[in-house]
Amino acid sequence: MPQIIPIRDLRDTTKISELCNTTNEPIFVTKNGYGDMVVMSMSAYERQLAVVDMYKKIMEGKAQADKGELLDGESTMAKLRQKYVK
Repeated sequence: MPQIIPIRDLRDTTKISELCNTTNEPIFVTKNGYGDMVVMSMSAYERQLAVVDMYKKIMEGKAQADKGELLDGESTMAKLRQKYVK
């Protein structure tokens, strides 16, 4: 369940840091009852970036497949083994 806090709670930075790191989820900050910001730990941020990067690569691969830019798996693996396995 998402954590939602009012902006005035940002004064206690130690508490916010602990909350970010223990929940390892984004914390939504409200101002006058409306969403204003999102605060998260570095590990949660890096995890989000990794997910976005993975989806980006999947979509690039799908676009290549849709264009017919496919490689034969067996011959590609044979070339990689020949190049890297000694």
